[in-house]
Amino acid sequence: MLDLLDRPLSRRTAASPQRLRQLVFTLGIGLAAAADAGSITGVCPDGSVFVVRNPASIPCSQARRVEPHQVPPMRPENLPRSYLWDVYREKQNENNPYNLVDRADKVRGALAKGGSAPPPEAMTPQRGGEPGASATLPQVASAPPVTAAAPPPPGAELGLTDGELRDLFYLVELSQEQVPATFATEAGGQESLRVSFAHSQAFETRVRSATNVDGRVVLWSVQPKQRETFRPNFTFVQGETAFRPQPGNPRELGVLVGRFGELDREDLVLGYAVLPATIDLARQVDLYWDDRRLAVIFEQ
Repeated sequence: MLDLLDRPLSRRTAASPQRLRQLVFTLGIGLAAAADAGSITGVCPDGSVFVVRNPASIPCSQARRVEPHQVPPMRPENLPRSYLWDVYREKQNENNPYNLVDRADKVRGALAKGGSAPPPEAMTPQRGGEPGASATLPQVASAPPVTAAAPPPPGAELGLTDGELRDLFYLVELSQEQVPATFATEAGGQESLRVSFAHSQAFETRVRSATNVDGRVVLWSVQPKQRETFRPNFTFVQGETAFRPQPGNPRELGVLVGRFGELDREDLVLGYAVLPATIDLARQVDLYWDDRRLAVIFEQ
């Protein structure tokens, strides 16, 4: 199996997500078997994976030891979705059994103290809104509904005029010709909502000076073509960094025009996201909106 890892992937293998999954699965089985035998698994700086019986046999310096079930995929760039994104989503998923352990302990603790029902965060909503119905089951099937916080006043801290806000809308649109970064949803075979991103060095400087943030700033706009619901569930991934700006926190996600939630055709939304300073806009950034993904290099 180790000989197979040293061979370059063929085009057929690289183009087949099923083949990649089989390779990762086979690798996992082999590494798990090696771990049972008391072996050491890890990754070298060149990206190769090793399985040895003692530390003296590790084939490289600055190696990172990894549990067999946590060995990253050999060719993550060929996967249909970012490996780091999958790790991040699974960690944040409230219905992940790993996370449910803590929630279940809270319920048991509340009952052990004489409580007659689980704490509010573990309650299941009443069905059908029947009056007098008592909800006593812990909610493990779905996460609580997300309620967007009220956005700050348009351009409150930035002192933007109506003309400047209009120019920023145009800037985002014109930037798509040189640096395409747009999500588009469809309904009935027609585009229903468009979310676009762009970078402006001048706007970034203005945000930094007005809010005293230390990060990279990107603009985003929302244009509905029909009645739609919009939530800014954005995640930016680059290397080992996976950042999800929080709505309601203008130091991470600001709204200049419009609102979240239900939008009509004539509604427009303009906002910005402040990314960690470690993200390099001159390198590829994997940008996610819910489960949609695009790759963009903002500075070219």
